[in-house]
Amino acid sequence: MNGMTYKGYTARIDFDERDDIFWGKVLGLPDRVSITFHGDTVAELRRDFENAVDDYLSDCAEHGVAPTKPASGKLMLRVPPEIHGAALVAAQAAGLSLNQWAAKVLKEAAQQ
Repeated sequence: MNGMTYKGYTARIDFDERDDIFWGKVLGLPDRVSITFHGDTVAELRRDFENAVDDYLSDCAEHGVAPTKPASGKLMLRVPPEIHGAALVAAQAAGLSLNQWAAKVLKEAAQQ
């Protein structure tokens, strides 16, 4: 994935061949929150991305609303009992708590 990160927000970058511009969208936000931006050059794209995030944060502060963060750090999963059991065994075999093991596995999978 081509992306940019600013103030904890990560955006996916695409190129629109028809309009001959780069455009991006901040990922990991709920559907009700959309932060998008564009630019003709990488420098313009980065500047518009940072301005879009800053505008969003400023808007939230102005209205007394907590900004939505891409992730809280809390993750609830529902998996079949056999997968839960296998993950618990794998975690114990690695000398880790299930939470530590899951965080490690998720990090490795997300970086692929």
